[in-house]
Amino acid sequence: FLSALLLVGGSLGDQYGRRLIFNIGVVIFAIASAGCGLAANIEQLIIARSVQGIGGALLVPGSLALISSTFNEKERGKAIGTWSGFSAITTAIGPVLGGWLVEHWSWRAAFFLNLPLAVAVLVISVWKVPETKEKDHPGRLDWLGAALATIGLGGIVYGLIESPRLGFSNPFVLLTLIGGVVALAAFVFNEARTKNPMVPLNLFRSRDFSGANILTLFLYAALSGMFFFFTLNLIQIQGYSATAAGAALLPFVALMFALSRWSGGLIDRFGARLPLTIGPTIAAIGFVLFALPSISGNYWTSFFPAVVVLGLGMAISVAPLTTTVMSSVGEEQAGVASGINNAVSRTAGLLAIAVFGVVMLHAFSQRLVTRMNDVQVDEQLRHSIYEQRVKLAALEVPANADAGTREQIKTVVADSFVFGFRVIMFTAAGLALASGASSWFFIRKSGLAKAKKKGN
Repeated sequence: FLSALLLVGGSLGDQYGRRLIFNIGVVIFAIASAGCGLAANIEQLIIARSVQGIGGALLVPGSLALISSTFNEKERGKAIGTWSGFSAITTAIGPVLGGWLVEHWSWRAAFFLNLPLAVAVLVISVWKVPETKEKDHPGRLDWLGAALATIGLGGIVYGLIESPRLGFSNPFVLLTLIGGVVALAAFVFNEARTKNPMVPLNLFRSRDFSGANILTLFLYAALSGMFFFFTLNLIQIQGYSATAAGAALLPFVALMFALSRWSGGLIDRFGARLPLTIGPTIAAIGFVLFALPSISGNYWTSFFPAVVVLGLGMAISVAPLTTTVMSSVGEEQAGVASGINNAVSRTAGLLAIAVFGVVMLHAFSQRLVTRMNDVQVDEQLRHSIYEQRVKLAALEVPANADAGTREQIKTVVADSFVFGFRVIMFTAAGLALASGASSWFFIRKSGLAKAKKKGN
């Protein structure tokens, strides 16, 4: 819902007021968070999480659109850099505080935490944030486009997630995948023909806008896949607590915060192309470094260098990327541009976790079969292990196995997960390099000439 409806959120902000829609999104998100915390079963939790996604779709594009419409072009880069920095702070605090609450209190507390934060945000928004909206908005929203995007993304992701368990030949998996592709094709057709499209395709005539969104798709797919499987690696394989796993990425976030305002100014000195080529390339090196550690290594000598290098690469990339997106369109389309770019980043993460999940399962299973040949167990026990491979590192060793065999199997499972994790990290590195290449080929070399004229 968040990925599919971000574009609607941007359009609603342009039409009715960005601050108004932002605040409505905060209220919906807060109410849904309370619903998550009070959920009595998994079905209620999933429904509440879906409503959270709808609230997030209203508030996420509004925050960036408000900044873009409030600051002039000269100040916009540093303002967006500051926004990125404070976003990084909350990104750091969230997993650590959430992990501590889960460990020492309850998972429900991680949702209830959103309530006081929402109240604070609403007070600050009403008190300090000016209202902005598009004066000549056409007045009609593309609800058909929103429905097609939701069905398309939902179908593809659901089919990919279920494919490891049911197989790609399963009729239900095939139906959801094909239905998702058809719905997304219909979405593009609808956007090209409707008078008031949710995604104005003419925006992609801008090389900067197209290049920035291609970069976003590749880079954020890599980043989302890393975050997801790195957390599993730390907790299930390396033995970290939930709090420690959240804290492991603090250096990444610290770099994002410390350098975001500086990187926001890079676009004024060098243009967008150079930082958006160098940043993803450094990030690719970071992903490769994540693939090097094995099991039970010291954090400072194993994952810390990778976290730092990735953080540096992303710090160089994020603010210039966001500034390029917002500067490549007119102020009247700021909400739509923000919505599109946010939707691309969220969709990249959504698809990456689903696709990387299939890749991980294949690599894990392949390694598991090879390594289990070295373990002396009966065929019934071996078959029981293979049948659980979809659980990855959460695979349960049968209780009837002796202690020595159990330890051997646990070692094999851990080694198989690390093997799959390395495949994911090398794939992420390739995506990061592709994102840097897309910047070099698509984004114009602007800004450097101005800097030379000023004698910088």
